[in-house]
Amino acid sequence: MQQKSKLFLQALKYSIPHLGKCMQKQHLNHCNFADHYYNRIKLKKYHLTKCLQNKPTISELARNIPSRSFSSKDFLPIKQENEKSLSENMDAFEKVRTKLETQPQEEYEIINAEVKHGGFVYYQEGCCLVRSKDEEADNDNYEVLFNLEELKLDQPFIDCIRVAPDEKYVAAKIRTEDSEASTCIVVKLSDQPVMEASFPNVSSFEWVKDEEEEDVLFYTFQRNLRCHDVYRATFGDNKRNERFYTEKDPSYFVFLYLTKDSRFLTINIMNKTTSEVWLIDGLSPWDPPVLIQKRIHGVLYYVEHRDDELYILTNVGEPTEFKLMRTAADTPAIMNWDLFFTMKRNTKVVDLDMFKDHCVLFLKHSNLLYVNVIGLADDSVRSLKDGKSVPMTIFHKTDSEDLQKKPLLVHVYGAYGMDLKMNFRPERRVLVDDGWILAYCHVRGGGELGLQWHADGRLTKKLNGLADLEACIKTLHGQGFSQPSLTTLTAFSAGGVLVGALCNSNPELLRAVTLEAPFLDVLNTMMDTTLPLTLEELEEWGNPSSDEKHKSYIKRYCPYQNIKPQHYPSIHITAYENDERVPLKGIVNYTEKLKEAIMEHAKDTGEGYQAPNVVLDIQPGGNHVIEDSHKKITAQIKFLYEELGLDSTSVFENLKKYLKF
Repeated sequence: MQQKSKLFLQALKYSIPHLGKCMQKQHLNHCNFADHYYNRIKLKKYHLTKCLQNKPTISELARNIPSRSFSSKDFLPIKQENEKSLSENMDAFEKVRTKLETQPQEEYEIINAEVKHGGFVYYQEGCCLVRSKDEEADNDNYEVLFNLEELKLDQPFIDCIRVAPDEKYVAAKIRTEDSEASTCIVVKLSDQPVMEASFPNVSSFEWVKDEEEEDVLFYTFQRNLRCHDVYRATFGDNKRNERFYTEKDPSYFVFLYLTKDSRFLTINIMNKTTSEVWLIDGLSPWDPPVLIQKRIHGVLYYVEHRDDELYILTNVGEPTEFKLMRTAADTPAIMNWDLFFTMKRNTKVVDLDMFKDHCVLFLKHSNLLYVNVIGLADDSVRSLKDGKSVPMTIFHKTDSEDLQKKPLLVHVYGAYGMDLKMNFRPERRVLVDDGWILAYCHVRGGGELGLQWHADGRLTKKLNGLADLEACIKTLHGQGFSQPSLTTLTAFSAGGVLVGALCNSNPELLRAVTLEAPFLDVLNTMMDTTLPLTLEELEEWGNPSSDEKHKSYIKRYCPYQNIKPQHYPSIHITAYENDERVPLKGIVNYTEKLKEAIMEHAKDTGEGYQAPNVVLDIQPGGNHVIEDSHKKITAQIKFLYEELGLDSTSVFENLKKYLKF
């Protein structure tokens, strides 16, 4: 395999003349590859030796697999395991459930980065990077490799860990809750572990080993949220650190990904709609990288490798095969995302108890009803808008009576082709226990139904997401889930666009809103090219500086631009003082303009009018969204309970079981 791979790389180098010169002229952001693209996709087989004679064109490489929020751990086809019986699966569920039930609730906490390598598990324990033998990972028997307090940071935590192939070194990315800036440390593993080096502002990083058995660390450097530079470094007696690629187009970012078999390192250069991948031979990391396919506008693709074959996930072309999983070691597997969702939508799930068991496992013994329109095609709650079926996911206690009188918390995002986050959160658990209904609206602009779902909610189709959100809330009310006076809405970051737009267009649907680091001044932000993300975001929101059509369209929905004297729901906004992604200035301007409009409406309405509350909570620090901030969580819940006139005593007592105040 080693020989074939080298021949493959040599052949590609030969087919790209003057590659070395190109690399010198145009030097090579971490978008956390593992959170972006998921599923088991394999193209028509491309043996590396075959590429020597026939370099595939983009049309040959591409397959029509619309993207969603993918995870690289599911990227490769795997051998099909023998199917377990339902009883065996349920036994596994029971074991996990038993473990959850016997674990004190006070012990629930967010787990930081953890990685297994060789016979060890590497993770954070307290303020230290540690490792323990795999079989002793749940015990307190571990070896301290590095004390994070040496960095003199305020409450540092480990964000990512990578171990060198032969375990001579371990690298860890460390940051704080108050900033997106991170530091990568390299620790030499020996009887007395010692920090060998540290690099500031590192985004992504991976290890490879060269032909002389020397560990080489590749990493990307991030400046002002822009990630364009790739470096490589060695340690020990032969120390060196050099930049070898810089991306010149400011609308693109760069991140590194090591194939699952560690055979190739990929340099991924992409913006919101286009990507380009360069391949570094893991056995010859000092050779120039090889281009897989030059960037073509609108073409996204990602590369994996296994058994001398490249696997490519892309969004263009026609699929030639529709197998959902490998049935044998030599059987290719291709997932067509549209077909997958068609199959799921047309498959009736008749055993709702199975879904309830999953929810009990997920939220620990809450008596929940879980309704997901994608999985329950015939018995689902769905909203129809413009002929589109908009998925919703709903949680509530199964023994709840008269749901119309229950408080409702609606979640929405609808941007960048990203799925709406529905991960376990303690505050969500206690709300459900206290009788709340939680609804998640998977509107257009997100990634739940593939690339087209995203395309139908971006640029000059952004209003589709607003229409979907409005339809979802009206459908919920129409189906007997709560009522406007008990309905609240929450979002963070780009989700603030749809929430702010709905507050302008249909404020009567809501009683209260909570927002975190919300994007509310789309027009002025996208016209300011000095901001770090403006150029990178043009494919999502448009270019109002040079395109009048984009400018006019943004004006139609931009929350800040459309504030007017009328009754608004009460709004609680959490913002961060030095947030680089959503500048504080835009949030402050929005809040001041909103208060002025509310005061003007109050004057016109006369005495007796109860004006909504508008709260702007500015937190210190330079982070964007702090998911685990206890202060933020308690402030938001307190606000919702007060606005709806509910007793919050029990909910805060329950919340103390999970959060360490």
